[in-house]
Order: sequence, then structure tokens, then C-alpha cells
Amino acid sequence: MAHFTSPSSETPHRLRVLIVDDMPLVRQELCLLLPLASELEVVGEAANGLEAISQVERLCPDAVVLDLEMPVMDGYEAAHRIKSRWPACWVVVLSIHAGEAERQTAALAGADAFLVKGAPIEDLVKAISKTRRIS
Repeated sequence: MAHFTSPSSETPHRLRVLIVDDMPLVRQELCLLLPLASELEVVGEAANGLEAISQVERLCPDAVVLDLEMPVMDGYEAAHRIKSRWPACWVVVLSIHAGEAERQTAALAGADAFLVKGAPIEDLVKAISKTRRIS
């Protein structure tokens, strides 16, 4: 199990995170694990790219954790639309598809970070938390 530090009074605010994956169990796991990091707060979830865009508009998250392969609208198109409309929103791709072509296409779509599903949760927390250093 991952170990995280407890909240401190020095943390200005928790980063608001939207989880986007077509697999309910993946969303559920991330919704349970990410808030264990004191600086993260999961504010919503979506099952496809179209829902993600709607949720970003409604919830104004600091970061979106985004799968690539989803029905209705894939993660590439969702990342492109999110970064076009909300460039300050940090997009972290979390996918089982981790070839060089997928990484390059995701980067061209605007993804700020790319992780492979199954990577340590600490790596995902670090990738999401980079938004604090950028903004």
C-alpha cells in the first residue's frame, strides 16, 4: 500500500483532479487512492472523452487523469480539446498503450505527462502534482 504524508498547513490548496477512464474499477481505484496524497482531491469522474470535456467545464479541475482508449471520444481528442480550451489544466495520460507512437500522439494532442497503467501510485501523484510547480 502506498504511503503518503498527512496534510500540512503549508499546503496552499489541494489540487482538484478529474479521473477519466471507461473502466469503472480503474476510476474507483484512483478515486480511493489519489486522495490519500494530501495535496490531491478527486472532484469528479468521466467514462469517455466527451464526458471529460463537460466535466472540465463544470468542475474546473487543476488536472485530468485521462485514459486513451475509450468509447464516444478517445483520450487523444479529449486531451486536444481540453488543452485548447483550458491550457492551464494539466493532462496526465494513464494508459496500457505505452508505445512510442502513443506517447508522441498524446504529446501532440497536448498531454503534459504520460504514465503506464500499473505504474506506482506515487509516480501518478508526482505527475499530477507537477501542475502546482507550473502554475
